[in-house]
This record gives sequence, C-alpha cells and structure tokens, in this order.
Amino acid sequence: MPPIAGAIIGYFTNDLAIKMLFRPYRAIYIGKRQLPFTPGLIPRNQERLAKRIADTIMGSLLTPTELQQVAKRLLNTERVQSAVLWLLKLALDQVRSDREQKTAKILSGILHDLFGQSLPRLLKVLARREDFLEAQINQIFDQVLLEFQLTDAQARNLSNWLLQVALPPDVLRQAIIDFLTDRNIQIIDEGFREKSSGTYWVVANLFGLRNTLTRLRTFCLDEKEAANTRLAELILSLSLRERIQHWLQNLSLQNLPVSTVRQLRKTTRDTVRAYVQERGSEVLTGLGQSVNWEHVATLVLNRLQSSTVVNSSLELVSQELASVLDRYFEKDLEKIVAQAIPILSIDQVIVERVRATSSEELETTIQGIVKSELQAIVNLGGILGLIIGLLQTVILLLR
Repeated sequence: MPPIAGAIIGYFTNDLAIKMLFRPYRAIYIGKRQLPFTPGLIPRNQERLAKRIADTIMGSLLTPTELQQVAKRLLNTERVQSAVLWLLKLALDQVRSDREQKTAKILSGILHDLFGQSLPRLLKVLARREDFLEAQINQIFDQVLLEFQLTDAQARNLSNWLLQVALPPDVLRQAIIDFLTDRNIQIIDEGFREKSSGTYWVVANLFGLRNTLTRLRTFCLDEKEAANTRLAELILSLSLRERIQHWLQNLSLQNLPVSTVRQLRKTTRDTVRAYVQERGSEVLTGLGQSVNWEHVATLVLNRLQSSTVVNSSLELVSQELASVLDRYFEKDLEKIVAQAIPILSIDQVIVERVRATSSEELETTIQGIVKSELQAIVNLGGILGLIIGLLQTVILLLR
C-alpha cells in the first residue's frame, strides 16, 4: 500500500499544484471572506507578471543594441530597394487609376506657384547680380547668332516677302510722295547746286532738280496705277529681288570686324539683361496666369504614365534612393532607434497585451508551450511518491 499511495499522492498533488497556477480563474468568496489560493497564482498576479515580463524583455532581450541590430538586418540595401520600388510602382498605379485627377490638381498648383510666384521672385533676386545671364547670353550669341546665316531658300523667301508684302510698288510710291515734300525738294536742289562741279554744276544751275522732283511727286500722286506699274518694272529690270537675295545670303556677323562683333555682343547682353531685370518677373507672372496649368499637368502625367523611360528607370531610382537611405541609416540609426523606442512603447504594449489576455487564454498558451514539461513534472511526482512508498515498505520490513 505505501508505494501505491505515494505514487497516487505524488502524481495528483503535482497535478493539483500545476492547476492551481491558473485555477480558479476568479476569486471565490464564502460570505465576505475570500478563500485562500483563489484566484490561482498567475491570475492573481497577472498585473505584476505583465510588468515583470515587459521589464525582462526590454532589459535583457530587446535592448537598444539588439533593436539596432534587428533594424540593420531589416533595413539592408536590398530590402529597402525592394520597398522603395514597390512604393514607386504603387504610386504610379495610383496616378494611373486616379479618376478624380487629384494628382493633376496638385501638380497644376505646384506649376502655377512655380511660374506665377516662385520664379518671378527668384528672378528679381538673381537679376541684381552684375554677372546675371552673362555666360548664357554670350554662349547663345557665339553659338547661334554669330554662326547664323540664311540658306538659299530662306533668303529667297525673305526677299519675296520684302518686295511683295513689306515694300510693294504701292508702298514705295507712297514713300516717295511722303519723302518729296517741298522742304526736302528745296534742300536736295540747293545741295546739288552748291556741291556739284564741272558739267554737273552747269546742269544743276541751268536745269536744277526742283522741277524734276516736283514732277515725279505729281506723277506719283495723279497717276497711281501708272506709277505702280513703272516701279514694278523698275524693280524687275534692276533685279532687286536677286540683289536682295544675294545680300541676305551673304549677311553674317562673321563678316564684321572683331571689335564690332564684341561691341554687338556686349550690346545684346546688356539689352537682354536690362529687359529681364525690368520686365522678366512681369512676363513670368503673366505666363503663369495665362496658362491652363491643370491641362498642362494632365498632359504631363499622361505622358509620364505611358513613358517607357519612366517605367524602366523606376529600378534605377529605387537603387539611388536606397543608397541614400542606407547612408542615412548608417550614420543616424542609433539616434533613430533611441527615438523610436519611446514612441513605440514596446514595454507598455507587452503590459497591455498580457493584461488583456484572459486567464483561460493564458493557461492555454502556457500549456501549449510547456505541456510536455508540465506533464513530466506530474509524472515525476508520481514516481517520487512510488519511490518513497517503496522506501517506507523496506523500512517496515527491516524493522
């Protein structure tokens, strides 16, 4: 009987002791008196247990150094690049599926502010510098204006425009009439009389130019069609179209003297810079107000969505951003972790989680983790009881 009784007592007492760790889940009262050992050990000390678990984890396991090592493993370059690439693709898909055009409205506001306010203010500040646009204007002058020369077709079209639109026979006739006033005729006649010599002096003083110029003006006034016809014939006979075309083809700044070119470049630079300083901000402001930026933003976004360059460059952009973040983390990761620990409040999360876990769930969880170990303790109690009972039997037999 002693071995059997010892085994039963050892087995069931250990089993009872393990169950008393968790049960009863709530306090039991007889009248106003609470029964001892109710509730169980763990439910009764669940608050203190949660605090001890949090202190143990934060003090020994999740130290700042360990969290920093975990953060380094999580934030390696490959993982960061994958995350950035995923975010970029997600943003691009969001832009594509944006039916309310929110992105276009945001971009239009940025463009409107850029051209309507930011650039004019920046231009006012930069325009105060003495070397403002000097290098740019000189480069444009040297690479564009200095080497500019009309082609044969351009010179022919320009000469045709001059003789057909800008200076047709009727315009030339009217210019002759406006030029040959009585005062101008008198000045030409007197100058020809005074400054001519030899045979021309005889012609000038005997006949003069007054009568000829007056008759020319009268002819242009009275005989408009005839005068226009004569001027057209004169233009054709003198080959003015070909002469102007040849002159335009040979027109180039490179044919001018070096000093003249330098002075012309300086004049161009000063003129452009003065105009930009005085009117540049107004021009940009007017441009910003006159452009439909929502339409421009929509066009830009549509172009970006269908651009193969954008899609192919996402991976490269993610690599560069990941490299930048990696350098930043390498430098300031310790500070980031130190600032993140109070924000995350991991200890408080652990306390609240353990506190919110019911006694039933806590027992199930612990039993699931150490079920075999707890059962081994129960079995060990039975074995120890059996051994003690055997010892008692041996002692009784010896006595």
